[in-house]
Amino acid sequence: MSLSPILLQASEPGRKLLIISSLLLALSGCDAVQQKLGLEAPAAKLARDEAEGKAVGGACRQSGRAIEDCYSIYAWLPKSAIYEGWRDMDIYMRENKLQTVEPQLPPPQPPGTKKKKPAAPLAEETAAEAPVDQKAAAKH
Repeated sequence: MSLSPILLQASEPGRKLLIISSLLLALSGCDAVQQKLGLEAPAAKLARDEAEGKAVGGACRQSGRAIEDCYSIYAWLPKSAIYEGWRDMDIYMRENKLQTVEPQLPPPQPPGTKKKKPAAPLAEETAAEAPVDQKAAAKH
């Protein structure tokens, strides 16, 4: 049975409902649509988080960061993946006699936290730090 005879027999509101529901059903499996809507399959999310956790764990070990610090900084990633990446990098570094690489930047803020703005200098401090005009001071 094709969709055309059903559409011909249905009333006007029924036709619209059938067309919309069939389009939604067809588009619900489309990966591009799911990606645009921000939907992600649980298995794909788990695989992505595992890969990110391993990479982060390896980077933490290479930079000399303790595994506990890595857990707290990257709390949204699975601890097992972080540990696995940290352990693998530790083995690799020991076998190849590599030294740690000191990080040049502070660790990133966890998602959902606001960045702290640098404190603006007080007016008194800027006035004290401003260069004194020698001629103006001599006149007083």
